[in-house]
Amino acid sequence: LHVLATLARDDLVEAAISLTTLDDDLPRRLEPRAARPGRRLETVRRLQQAGVPVGVLFAPLIPALNDHEMEAVVEAAHAAGARSAGYVLLRLPHELTDLFEDWLATHAPDRAARVMSRIAELRGGKANDPRFGHRMRGEGVIAQLYSQRMRRLQAKLGMGRMRRGLNTALFRPPRPDGPQLALF
Repeated sequence: LHVLATLARDDLVEAAISLTTLDDDLPRRLEPRAARPGRRLETVRRLQQAGVPVGVLFAPLIPALNDHEMEAVVEAAHAAGARSAGYVLLRLPHELTDLFEDWLATHAPDRAARVMSRIAELRGGKANDPRFGHRMRGEGVIAQLYSQRMRRLQAKLGMGRMRRGLNTALFRPPRPDGPQLALF
């Protein structure tokens, strides 16, 4: 925290904390070894108090599973000190689709078909869309609604988007270690 606060004084760093839900039950099943929502909000609070610009990512946004919590999650993060917000739609590249479907069958069998159907709707009929500009947000009417909801939240709370400009004037590429000299 001390190192981040020192770097933040010169606009050299910012932090973004992902927050999936405010309910302790979902992360216990979804990401059992990760910090609970209350701990993540405390991290936001401590970073903000130390002067580190901090934002929150409602991530992953899982259609028909946690999407109803977007407003509550962002509002709680704002109350804790987050000054920016964004979201990332669940991505299921390669073998993650099978793993996630197995997880749904075990932990949310009543919602499994709806979740996968909504994901396919957002991904052009597939479980994943790796195209840049589409993979984090999806496409179609539901994707537009998620985006509108986030923009309204940002406006209501006076929050910006993630990624403000950082000071890069002090950056120097590291010198190579060894006998070979750099060309430039």
